[in-house]
Amino acid sequence: MSARTQHGRITPIRVWFKWLAKQNFILYNPASDLDLPRLDRRLPRHVLTVKEAETVLAVPDLDTATGLRDRAMLETLYSTGMRRMELINLQVFDLDAERGTVMIRQGKGKKDRMVPIGERAIAWIEKYRDDVRPELAAGADEGTLFLTHLGEAFTPNRLTQLVREYVQAAAIGKSGSCHLFRHTMATLMLENGADIRYIQAILGHAELSTTQVYTQASIRQLKAIHTATHPGRMPGAGSAKRSEEGPIPPHGPLNASAALLAALDAEAEAEAGEVAPRGLPSVVADAPTARR
Repeated sequence: MSARTQHGRITPIRVWFKWLAKQNFILYNPASDLDLPRLDRRLPRHVLTVKEAETVLAVPDLDTATGLRDRAMLETLYSTGMRRMELINLQVFDLDAERGTVMIRQGKGKKDRMVPIGERAIAWIEKYRDDVRPELAAGADEGTLFLTHLGEAFTPNRLTQLVREYVQAAAIGKSGSCHLFRHTMATLMLENGADIRYIQAILGHAELSTTQVYTQASIRQLKAIHTATHPGRMPGAGSAKRSEEGPIPPHGPLNASAALLAALDAEAEAEAGEVAPRGLPSVVADAPTARR
């Protein structure tokens, strides 16, 4: 096992026995002396360039209902950097097109957060919501934004396979799935000058390992920095916002940037290590078809 895998499996054991001892189910904590392996800091295995990201986004066949839906999902992942479960759990009313934000409810750690989303992603979501979703919503509509061809919410593995096939179909020489867009969004915004604190707030990280204190960023500041630095913005949108809000804050310390990338890599490995449940429905009907 890698050090990260050991760390991920030992941690819940320590927490479990600590709770048992605290609740007096056992006399002492036998896991108190377990040492966690030291984690190395690694850069992401794959991060897309702007051109590569646009190539993947252009793969879905927009002449089909599922292709238009998939473009909207890819644009959402790329614009917000949200996790796959956060995308799966999105509700129709979570998008605020007027403010340019999306509400992520009960994200990791059971915390809600509001994050900025680009105008281009909003346009694709609205087109899918108005033109395609009514066809997919069969029977009782529970309000889930992105639906399968059966009118149901995606399962994590189904969504992972769908996005992975689009990345493969793009033939860019890189592999990955939902988390690839999370990595890409954070890296590209860092390269464009976004402050590490803003990216941390958008991604929903409670803290970074090498940073003790972070200031609380407002949604207005998050939206401004997102519009100014995200490569998927509408043409000319960044310059106007930049003049209104003032200069973009400089990068955070290098160790904080490295910690952010390490945290993202740890998330990706944890996500990849999840065991796929048996009996998943077929994904053939939702498989991507490259535009010819």
